[in-house]
Amino acid sequence: MKLLLTSAGIRNPSIHRALVDLLGKPIADCDALCIPTGSYGHPMAGPGRAWNFIAGAEPRCPMCELGWKSLGVLELTALPSLPTELWVPWVQETDVLLVNGGDAVYIGHWMRQSGLADLLPSLDAVWVGLSGGSMVMTPRVGEDFMTWTPPSGSDETLGVVDFSIFPHLDHPDLPENTLADAERWAAELQNPAYAIDDETAIKVVDGTVEVVSEGHWKLFEPRVK
Repeated sequence: MKLLLTSAGIRNPSIHRALVDLLGKPIADCDALCIPTGSYGHPMAGPGRAWNFIAGAEPRCPMCELGWKSLGVLELTALPSLPTELWVPWVQETDVLLVNGGDAVYIGHWMRQSGLADLLPSLDAVWVGLSGGSMVMTPRVGEDFMTWTPPSGSDETLGVVDFSIFPHLDHPDLPENTLADAERWAAELQNPAYAIDDETAIKVVDGTVEVVSEGHWKLFEPRVK
């Protein structure tokens, strides 16, 4: 599976080009499924943000409004109650999964519960994450980004990539998201970590990582103990 891990969606021409490159064809020829689940696990999001995401009413975070050939909703919390032979073909036949932000640990929990996490390596699709929808692919999010606590109590996510992500770097509405805050956060982790602003995304294909940015970002390597 190819990944485009963004802080705030397809915000600029560089990230847009990276998306089209990963898709291998125009957006207008692609079928998409959007996953709003993360909104329900975050106190600053909730059902209103889930609807805005699905409806393409988040102009600061363009995702669903990009002109897809078709667009459907894949709600992770519904999948465990459905036969796999019903929903697995939906995922296998789509070109792209658009994954909303919110609580990344909550998204990861329901990806495991639904079985979608196990399917990821076999999918020929592009995963486009927005904030928490990107962070879920990392090994850990750090306690600072946990607003929902899983049964395990852990901040571990799916570990599809080997680095963590600190999104919304220097966002004017998030005074706690400074580079100094990101550095303190990264020091608590045992793996590489990127701090990225809303004009930055991380493209991952076959293990090769490429930063796509019209803004600013920083890579923190784990400290040697």
